[in-house]
Amino acid sequence: MDFQAGILQDGSPMESLEKQLICPICLEMFSKPVVILPCQHNLCRKCANDVCQAANPYWQSRGSLISGGRFRCPSCRHEVLLDRHGVYGLQRNLLVENIIDIYKQECSSRPLKKGEHPMCKEHEDERINIYCVTCEVPTCSMCKVFGAHKDCEVAPLQTVFQGQKTELNNCISMLVAGNDRIQTIISQLEGSCQSTEENSEAAKRELCARFDALAALLEEKKAELLQRISQEQADKTAFIQSLICQYKEQLEKSSRLVETAIQAAEETGGAAFLMNAKQLIKTIVEASKGGRLDKIEQGYESMDAFSVSLEHLTEAVHALDFEPAEEDEEYFDGEEEEVEE
Repeated sequence: MDFQAGILQDGSPMESLEKQLICPICLEMFSKPVVILPCQHNLCRKCANDVCQAANPYWQSRGSLISGGRFRCPSCRHEVLLDRHGVYGLQRNLLVENIIDIYKQECSSRPLKKGEHPMCKEHEDERINIYCVTCEVPTCSMCKVFGAHKDCEVAPLQTVFQGQKTELNNCISMLVAGNDRIQTIISQLEGSCQSTEENSEAAKRELCARFDALAALLEEKKAELLQRISQEQADKTAFIQSLICQYKEQLEKSSRLVETAIQAAEETGGAAFLMNAKQLIKTIVEASKGGRLDKIEQGYESMDAFSVSLEHLTEAVHALDFEPAEEDEEYFDGEEEEVEE
């Protein structure tokens, strides 16, 4: 009994449990039904459906049947493949749902601890319970009546808290969606790089097959053209690799910003949250409006321009003959002079 009472009175175990029950998409406690992914991570079914639709914008349902699809787990980036039932084919995690019910019942019966609410620095006995819209800072009622904010416009703390927290959650969702798009572009670039290398090798094999049919006279020309293909391959591959590095760097920065925003969103105290929320939201919005990176044009990885036709060279080789003798040249020159006269 004493052990159980100690657990309930100590806030850290319950806070740790709450962190485990937060959906990585909506950043709220899981809403039932909760589905479990093949990688053992959990999502709200609604959030899983939203992620699936965002990752598969061109998948359409046919009649009453739900098409499949694929998306990446927001926690570990593991690719989740869905059958024709979509997210409704994922297994429900009844254990997590039961834990959520027990947790909510426990939280509803726990009294609020002293010291959990921030106190006013000017009036130590007053809790911070309103928000000064004019100065954009949380404050207490005494500051509004007698203090520095008596001439300012104020609003309920909870209203501003919910509004800015909702705005922050929207920014986080925007960053997560942007990261998915960047990851998709990186995958496409990596595929283009591989296609460039494969097409380059195919062009080399074709070129070698054509030159093998010619005499040693064409060996030097063959080596020159091979060098040109290799140089083009190196230039294109280097450019694509540089784009991949740029996108990965942007993804890393954005991911770090997401982690910071998630930590801020987990703050339950309105006043403590509002201390840094506005600047964090401004930083996220500025990061989302950052400069756009270059992309490769369609067909950039193609090596069709290096296709060589040797039929005309073969005809020229068959047409080779002895050069005319010097007497014949003089004879032809005489005829040309007569014609000119």
